Amino acid sequence: MLDLKLLRREPDQVRAALARRGGAAAVDELLKLDERRRELLPQLEGLRAQRNEASEAIGQAKRSGDDASEAIAQMREVASQIKALEGELAQVEGALDAKLATLPNPPDPTAADEDDVVKEWGDPRPKGRDHVDLLRDRLDIEAGARVAGSRFVYMKGELVFLEFALVRWALELLAAKGFVAVTPPVLVREEALFGTGFLPDTEQQIYSVPDDNLFLAGTSEVPLSYLHADQILEEPQLPLRYAGFSTCFRREAGAAGKDTRGMFRVHQFDKVEMFTFVRPEDSRAEHDRLLAIEEEIFQALEIPYRVVNIGVAELGNSAAKKYDVEAWLPGDAGGRYREVTSCSNTTDYQARRIDCRYRPLDADGTRHVHTLNGTAVAVGRTIIAIVETHQQDDGSIRIPEVLHAHGAPPLITPARH
Repeated sequence: MLDLKLLRREPDQVRAALARRGGAAAVDELLKLDERRRELLPQLEGLRAQRNEASEAIGQAKRSGDDASEAIAQMREVASQIKALEGELAQVEGALDAKLATLPNPPDPTAADEDDVVKEWGDPRPKGRDHVDLLRDRLDIEAGARVAGSRFVYMKGELVFLEFALVRWALELLAAKGFVAVTPPVLVREEALFGTGFLPDTEQQIYSVPDDNLFLAGTSEVPLSYLHADQILEEPQLPLRYAGFSTCFRREAGAAGKDTRGMFRVHQFDKVEMFTFVRPEDSRAEHDRLLAIEEEIFQALEIPYRVVNIGVAELGNSAAKKYDVEAWLPGDAGGRYREVTSCSNTTDYQARRIDCRYRPLDADGTRHVHTLNGTAVAVGRTIIAIVETHQQDDGSIRIPEVLHAHGAPPLITPARH
């Protein structure tokens, strides 16, 4: 949610920032609505004062036996004016709230105009077999389609132990860095999706449970944000860092025909997500910190990757800046980089919508926190990267050593045909 005080104070700067995202035209409309709202409020206050005075005059006249007809007529006229202005105010505030709800976060000055590769790590191997060919019967796509439709899969055998090893390793790594492990609800209310900016931006991607007015979360970012909705935190509590493990659900609407082979783009997947609440002055450094953790994970898994500063046109409404980590997948179309994690600085955009604030030690009043999110491990895509990167000539798959102690097999033998 855009800060109206910032819009009033620095309209040109906000207009210029939003112009990078195609939202500059909305600034003038918002300013007009806000101006009209601020005109109506004192008018209503004055009329309500007149109504109170007329009411007192009527009461006084009745008590003294005088004619109260003039005061009654005056109160009726004032009441009519109040009703008309209240109706206009409701319309103005409704239009203002609706426009604010759809306006994106102004991008950070360092967000890229177009996708920009800022770093590469590792030595990408030449073309190899893809994960479907390597895993064969351990990845049952046909059974997934029979039970739930396309883009659902069964993972079997060693893949299950590999998943839980990945999750346990990632959670322990994050716990050592001050993150609190969380298993949140996967069903959320509409206000939680609105609060994080997924509504009204991505409704076409969300599964709903209409009988219960609930939705299946596409990421644990949504329930993690609501841990501190409508709360005022004390500054010494910050930063607050959480690592959420959950199953996630996305309809992938608009992705028909894309990545239909295997489990790169599925409707259901597991993920370890980082979510943090920080002071505004700390959010840029926190963004770099989340990215560094994501890089640490893929370096430990010995997977070549690159870091992309995402162009403003591709940012979700809530993000002011986003980095993607793209792993090299040698089995994908002859070898290419594909997104496996992302991390976003949403500044105070989500915090305003969920009303999460903190009380500074050196100032009166409260301020909205900044929130950030980042993928630690998207299980399906990380398994694809492990399998395709560490495939051996005989079709076996070497599993990175960091996962052995957490139950992953050192080697997955060639799949049966």
